[in-house]
This record gives sequence, C-alpha cells and structure tokens, in this order.
Amino acid sequence: MTDFTREPFPDRVFEDLGGAFSMGCIGGFISSFFKGIKYSSTKTEMLSSGMLFARKSAPSLGTSFALWGGTFSCFDCLMAKVRGREDHWNAIFSGTATGGLLAIRGGLRASLKSALVGGVLLTIIESVSIGINRKTLQTPRQQFKEYQRFVQMSENQKNSAKLSPSDLK
Repeated sequence: MTDFTREPFPDRVFEDLGGAFSMGCIGGFISSFFKGIKYSSTKTEMLSSGMLFARKSAPSLGTSFALWGGTFSCFDCLMAKVRGREDHWNAIFSGTATGGLLAIRGGLRASLKSALVGGVLLTIIESVSIGINRKTLQTPRQQFKEYQRFVQMSENQKNSAKLSPSDLK
C-alpha cells in the first residue's frame, strides 16, 4: 500500500526532523517549566524559575527528538526503497534499527536491548494503527450501499426540484 500523503525521500526526512524537533521542544518546555516551578526557592520566583529551566532544557530535548526522528525517517525511506513498498513492516524495522543505532555507543548489549525496545514499541504502535484502520474503514459492500443511498437521495432532490409550486397544493 502506497502512502500518497507523504513527501518523497529527502523532503520526508526534513519534514520528520522538523516535526520531531518541534514536539521535543514543546514537550520539553512544558515539563521543564513545571519542574522549574517545583524547585523554585521562593513563591515570588516561581515563574522566572520555570522559564529559566524551560529555556535551558527544551532545545536539548528537541534536539534528541530530532535525532531519533531523522534516523527513523532515513531508515524508513531506505526500507521503502529496498522493499519497493510502504507498509507497517518498514516502520517496525526502522524503529528497531534506530533504537540499535542510537545506542551503539553503549556497546553491543545496550544496542541490542535498545533495538528490541524500539522494535516492540513500533510493533505496538503499528498494530494499534492497523486495528483502528480496520475498525473505521468501510468494506466494499458498505461503500456500495452508501453510494446507492447517495444516488437515491440525489434523485429524490432532483424530482422534488422539478415539482412546481402548484403541484404542491
């Protein structure tokens, strides 16, 4: 199944980098702001302390999210090119490879553990996505019945429009 809503390769990576960076910055800002409020020394410094914490840590979390999102996107595009199709298996493999690659500095054991976690998380996410799609998509029979109802309604509207005001009396 081809996903026509996604951009081609180089644009997709930049799109995912920007989206991941934005999510990380916004989430990091919110969590760091409340952390700053919690650890402020006085009640009068709560707002300024929250803003200080948020300004310092939000870009760092955004960068981490962007690193993960960009790596995932590169692996996703690579798998789509190698396999010749875009489906849920590309995302599962990409999550596994991303988790393993980003943890490689910690050694083989940490890399394999992180790859397993990434693969399991993406498998769960893709399974839920598939389940939701199956529950919300219409079968061809349902689509045909809806089409017949639409045609019947449009014919009824045309017939009622053809009636003159004297016919209604």
